[in-house]
Amino acid sequence: MRKEDKSIAIEKIAKALKEYPNFYLVETAGLNAEKTSALRRACAKADVKLMVVKNTLLHKALEQIDGDYAELYPALAGPTSIMFTNVANAPAKLIKDFVKKDDTLPALKAAYVEETIYFGADQLDTLATIKSKNELIADVVALLQSPAKNVISALTSGGNKLHGILETLSKKEA
Repeated sequence: MRKEDKSIAIEKIAKALKEYPNFYLVETAGLNAEKTSALRRACAKADVKLMVVKNTLLHKALEQIDGDYAELYPALAGPTSIMFTNVANAPAKLIKDFVKKDDTLPALKAAYVEETIYFGADQLDTLATIKSKNELIADVVALLQSPAKNVISALTSGGNKLHGILETLSKKEA
């Protein structure tokens, strides 16, 4: 590969790393053409960008962008593909579905999700259940709204009961 081509590839990888907040490093080298095509289709359906990269180019791209990715460098051995995503758990779910069909591949090497590094295939279950920042914010807002709704509901129903009792008492006296 020419030096100019390497520079272009590094820029392309760095651009994708900046564009997506989450990425997974996976090994897909053992997949045959049919399974690779199926994986690419599943990635496209799940809004996950799949890119096969050279480890040295990925290493240089990680060095160019802001952040400390040194913990990921040991995972840059052997064939590597990157799954870029905006939804933190989408690639983990996708990988789990494929592992059910084929016991070995694609294998998770490492992941950078919600500003945390996960290392090893044993983290797949954790990553599949992780919630994104937006999901967590929605949960907190729902929890904060719940007591207010309960108070308003109690006041409304209590007012109706009180009104009904007063009305019944006024009719009895007459």
